[in-house]
Amino acid sequence: MRLRSGAFASSCLLVEALGVALFLRGFFPVAVRSLPRRETRGDPPAEPAPPGPGMVSNWTKIPPPLFKKVVIVLIDALRDDFVFGSKGKQFMPYTTQVVEKGTSYSFIAEAKPPTVTMPRIKALMTGSIPGFIDVIVNLNSPALLDDNLIWQAKTAGKRIIFYGDDTWVKLFPKHFVEYDGTTSFFVSDFTEVDDNVTRHLDRVLKREDWDLLILHYLGLDHIGHVTGPNSPLVGPKLREMDNILKKIHISLLSKEETSLPNLLVVCGDHGMSETGSHGGSSEGEVHTPLLFISSAFEKRSGPVTQPELVQQTDLASTLAVGLGLPISRNSVGNLILPVVGRKTMREQLRFVHLNGFQLITLLQENIPAYEKDPGYEHFKIAEKSHGNWIKLYLEGNNSEILLNLGKKVLKQYLEALKTLSSSLSKQVAQYDMYSMMVGTVIIMEVLLLLLLSVPKALSSRAEFEVPLSPPLFSLLFYLMCLMLCAVHVIVCTSAQSLCYFCSMSWLTAVGVMMLISALMCGILSAVTKIFENSRVPLKNPVVSSSSWSEIDVLILAGTIGHVLSLGASSFIEEEHQTWYFLINTLCLVLCQELCRNNFLLKECDPQHSTTVKQNFDSIGEASECKNIDIPAAGNSKLGKATSSAEFIKGSDKWISLASPWIILICCRLLRSLNQTGVQWAHRPDFGHWLTSSEHKTELSFLAAVSLLMIFFLVQRRCSLVSKIAMALGLLGVYSYRAAIGNVIFPWQHDSKDISKGITEARFVYVFVLGIIFTGTKDLLKSQVISADSSVKSTGLWEVYSGLVLLAALLFRPHNLPVLVFSLLIQTMMTKYIWRPLKFDAAQITIMHYWFGQAFFYFQGNSNGIATVDISAGFVGLESYVEIPAIFLTAFATYAGPLLWAIHLLCYLSSEVSRLKAQLSSVARYSAGLNCSQECSGSGSRLFLLRSNAFNSSCHLHCFGNRSALPPVHMERLLAKTTL
Repeated sequence: MRLRSGAFASSCLLVEALGVALFLRGFFPVAVRSLPRRETRGDPPAEPAPPGPGMVSNWTKIPPPLFKKVVIVLIDALRDDFVFGSKGKQFMPYTTQVVEKGTSYSFIAEAKPPTVTMPRIKALMTGSIPGFIDVIVNLNSPALLDDNLIWQAKTAGKRIIFYGDDTWVKLFPKHFVEYDGTTSFFVSDFTEVDDNVTRHLDRVLKREDWDLLILHYLGLDHIGHVTGPNSPLVGPKLREMDNILKKIHISLLSKEETSLPNLLVVCGDHGMSETGSHGGSSEGEVHTPLLFISSAFEKRSGPVTQPELVQQTDLASTLAVGLGLPISRNSVGNLILPVVGRKTMREQLRFVHLNGFQLITLLQENIPAYEKDPGYEHFKIAEKSHGNWIKLYLEGNNSEILLNLGKKVLKQYLEALKTLSSSLSKQVAQYDMYSMMVGTVIIMEVLLLLLLSVPKALSSRAEFEVPLSPPLFSLLFYLMCLMLCAVHVIVCTSAQSLCYFCSMSWLTAVGVMMLISALMCGILSAVTKIFENSRVPLKNPVVSSSSWSEIDVLILAGTIGHVLSLGASSFIEEEHQTWYFLINTLCLVLCQELCRNNFLLKECDPQHSTTVKQNFDSIGEASECKNIDIPAAGNSKLGKATSSAEFIKGSDKWISLASPWIILICCRLLRSLNQTGVQWAHRPDFGHWLTSSEHKTELSFLAAVSLLMIFFLVQRRCSLVSKIAMALGLLGVYSYRAAIGNVIFPWQHDSKDISKGITEARFVYVFVLGIIFTGTKDLLKSQVISADSSVKSTGLWEVYSGLVLLAALLFRPHNLPVLVFSLLIQTMMTKYIWRPLKFDAAQITIMHYWFGQAFFYFQGNSNGIATVDISAGFVGLESYVEIPAIFLTAFATYAGPLLWAIHLLCYLSSEVSRLKAQLSSVARYSAGLNCSQECSGSGSRLFLLRSNAFNSSCHLHCFGNRSALPPVHMERLLAKTTL
């Protein structure tokens, strides 16, 4: 069975998508198995039974609440140093005073990745650790069905009021007696998003018809996304938050009764990185302040100490105890003991016993061999000691022995809780290894099949033989199917943990096994044909079919090496180093290739010269190797190698030789612009220096020069209308950045009011759409009206220019040099490297891919979501619109690879257009001369038959003896060969 190249590529793409989906399904950690929440509140466990006959504890109910009203103030992206550092002392004086001298307890809460809002809210309210799949769900949060603090409070009759991020409203629908949600994705809004929360405060603080008030402020997070943690806007926002906390605290103190005190909780869902983003695991992203402020606590005295580190999941258990509610069934958090430290010893032991019993229940549901867990053993020991303590307590023993034993039991409980929490937290890191392995096998088989088929895939008329009929491969296919099915049965019947692939139907699983077997048969068939072809003797003994250039070896080894490096997490975290190394090595090899072709190949190999002389005796100048390049028919490798004997003369020659070194210098400068990865992301770079408020003038000058360079590099192939649109659009880009305060005009002072730049951004969007529309019109014209390749090439470049303008708008000002260097490298590679060296399509495609990946990291991106610039998705938007925001964010993030991919299409299209134009010139030239040169030894005439697009060659055939002469290069033919 034969497949056309298009059908073959489409089939490979679909199978590859299946493999990737299966791998990702196994890669995302499986969360701790959630227990369904009960519609009715069950009875809590009683105190441990004291030893001895006739002694029974009389405490079987949930302890009463410790606080009457609780206010939770969640400040999005509040880092710990914003409260406990120098900024806290400067901009949050009231909070600092309460922390140092007031009735409060201060902690640093550690959040687990992913540090984005929706998973953090789930962690705060359920006490569980969400998985990375919640990053995707974060865009459209569904209702939370797991047991959680909000549901427990509502079930207990608590009246809950919420104002702030509407993620809470989506997670907990119909749980609030009153709410007002604001969108969290419109990051250009610094003020109104918080004012919509604060405007309710005065009214709600005077009321008595609520028990739990939740306030979620987003302004600080938005400032971080747009301007970073060192922005001058951070200080005023912290001062605003400090005034709000002061108002709430004073109001709670004024309404306290003698029965129960009130509690104010201040926390953050996550922090922010040094660039203002979040989602990763850096210290700035995972460490947030956690403050408990209440008159029930002792007033702090003595020197200020470093706050203790706790887990963010501990808040759910602590608030449940404070409100007199059952602890959420899926919580892995521990009770923060200082919050209940002023209670009696029996109450404290009761609280930690309830927490431990809940963790033991969850452990039993997730770990089959739970009895061997150290935490389980520690808990049973503490529970036994607790029973002895109760016995002494019920006997009326009030001596020092009872107090010391109580402290010992409390310590045992805390150690058991810590061990249990750690054991359950490790469940989040469990991967479905079997599904990952099956997906990996499919992916690697398809990649290997594509690699073996690359020479055929470059031809639009290529056909691939699918080995369905040979008996050998049929037998191998059935044997592999049987073996894989046997392995599947063994794995699925012996696996103790859940496996997604095992949960599939047997029909689906057998289908996947048949697919894997078929791919393996295809690979073996392709390898067999390669070996068979290698044994066939060559028609031209001069040429070796196995000649591989340094470029070929580097491309193959680099691509395979990169794929293998992804098996180690450290290489994934620092993947940018791999791409930097590969493109630097590529530049050195290109330099060697240019030197060889300009200095070492000026005289042909004597053996080649002899062959040429024998074939072209009757053609005067064509016998000189400098004039005619003779690749072997059907051998693209030699065609490329020998065709590169077209030498660059004059100043262009030296520019060509200097091009790899100039590219190396550009790449080194770009590496200094943005630190990325994990290990060294915290180190200062040139981008941080430019974005500081003290260097706004330097940033403005750099942005202006970069925009001018973008115009000169892009406009050379645009129409006049597009050139004007590009110039106005780039002027609009600078005006937009000046409007939002990133840069300044020479006549502008820093005191100018900062706006959202809506008008300026939309002004640029008009020109972006206009340029893209012009290019699309040319593309349609080339396909429908006239099959003119030059029109198609021009249309592709117009589309590319419009996307460059869009990237200039979305990039932050300090990243504009990345766009400039990308265009500069593309221009130099096209004019001075790719065309002179006559690289084939496969080589040029891989080079584009390598540079596209490198520029992804030059932008400051990494494999962590913390480097995603969310602010790019809201350029020119007055409110949150989901589809445009997602598109703009994705384009700004992947602009480097996308622009290089589109440039590849432009280059290939322009080469086809250029070669067709040369063919047309030769045809006209031959017709004008009425070509009558005869072949040696015959009366036949010479005719041009066809061209090979990427070897730039034409075939000459002799009519009469029907013998084919070797291909002659188009440029040689035009320049020096006399027909």
